[in-house]
Amino acid sequence: MHRSITLRRLGLALTTVATLAITAAAQAADTIKVGILHSLSGTMAISETTLKDTLLMLIDEQNKKGGLLGKKLEPVVVDPASNWPLFAEKARELISKDGVTAIFGCWTSVSRKSVLPVVEELKVPLFYPVQYEGEESSHYVFYTGAAPNQQAIPAVDYLMGQGVKRWVLEGTDYVYPRTTNKILEAYLKSKGFSAKDIIVNYTPFGFSDWQSEVARIKKFGSHGKKTAVVSTINGDANVPFYKELGNQGISAEDIPVIAFSVGEEELSGIDTKPLVGHLAAWNYFESVDAEANDEFIEKWHKFVKNDDRVTNDPMEAHYIGFNMWIKAVEKAGTTDPEKVVDAMIGVTVPNLSGGYAAMMPNHHITKPVLIGEIQDDGQFDIVYRTPEVVGDAWSDYLPGSRDLIADWRKPLSCGNYNVKTGKCSGQNY
Repeated sequence: MHRSITLRRLGLALTTVATLAITAAAQAADTIKVGILHSLSGTMAISETTLKDTLLMLIDEQNKKGGLLGKKLEPVVVDPASNWPLFAEKARELISKDGVTAIFGCWTSVSRKSVLPVVEELKVPLFYPVQYEGEESSHYVFYTGAAPNQQAIPAVDYLMGQGVKRWVLEGTDYVYPRTTNKILEAYLKSKGFSAKDIIVNYTPFGFSDWQSEVARIKKFGSHGKKTAVVSTINGDANVPFYKELGNQGISAEDIPVIAFSVGEEELSGIDTKPLVGHLAAWNYFESVDAEANDEFIEKWHKFVKNDDRVTNDPMEAHYIGFNMWIKAVEKAGTTDPEKVVDAMIGVTVPNLSGGYAAMMPNHHITKPVLIGEIQDDGQFDIVYRTPEVVGDAWSDYLPGSRDLIADWRKPLSCGNYNVKTGKCSGQNY
């Protein structure tokens, strides 16, 4: 046993030495390598390919400004192909083989959780640009998408204000929808809604046979109480879902759907006329009226050489995260990941809706919450907006989370500190 433990420790030490050597070599190289970890094939390519293009544009723009610390940025693009274990393999390859000093990527929570132990082991930050379920705060992950209190909870509050009394929580079968719906169920019950007025359903990635489920939703909404669907359906399953709503004559006036993973990119290329009036909750829409947004859209169209390519919320999250990373590197005076991670807290950059995003000690950012109605041109009419909201890593509505906070500043340096017990139950840095 002693020999086994010694060999295991030796293996970990060698891994650390190898990683430090790669990091040092990367810092001495002529370029600064940036990892891009997004699916370019498979069920999530419909959403993630645009994020790869966004990062290439941001890197190109930064290089035209003179690069970073006197060096050009070099993108390293890999395709994890909507294969969750492959995300971890590709992340390790980006760090250990290619020598990247930061990774921008992932969409689904299962892909992020696949990558999480890799970036924590090899100590290189991941910038995650998509709304997620919370219940996590890692020293090496910066969550530039929305936490539940920056999207799901405000979306339900908005629907309650519109008189909704019955709730269909419809999601794809993986961690983000399941955890988000667990939070929403607890929140709705805390607001006085009974279990009989809430139904929950999950379908696999890429699901297409929506006839029976949409019929069930229609029946559930026919009991005299205003009903809404809160959708955490992800990827290309959204296309047949919305088509089936139209086929069964479900309009936004009958049973409104509010989606957390449907934006301009997902609506482009499908007939949106039957979807007019259905909703989405994000922190950015292409239709935002702001000078910064107009400039971003103009640069985007010029870069992709296509005026029909839309922008969306995760693109803005990468815009914010990338600019925060640039600012933190300049602040630290180095691309050394550990120093950059520490420098990230407190960094503030403009968002695309006329305000500012700040990186908080829990590695989440400040974001406004926007509710948009789908229009027949595939854009959104913004019908509701909040001031900037601070992202909460741990939900106030789950028993195991309400006493937890995340604060990566020294001396606490903990992602799940229990304020009642005074203990950190995770890693300290």
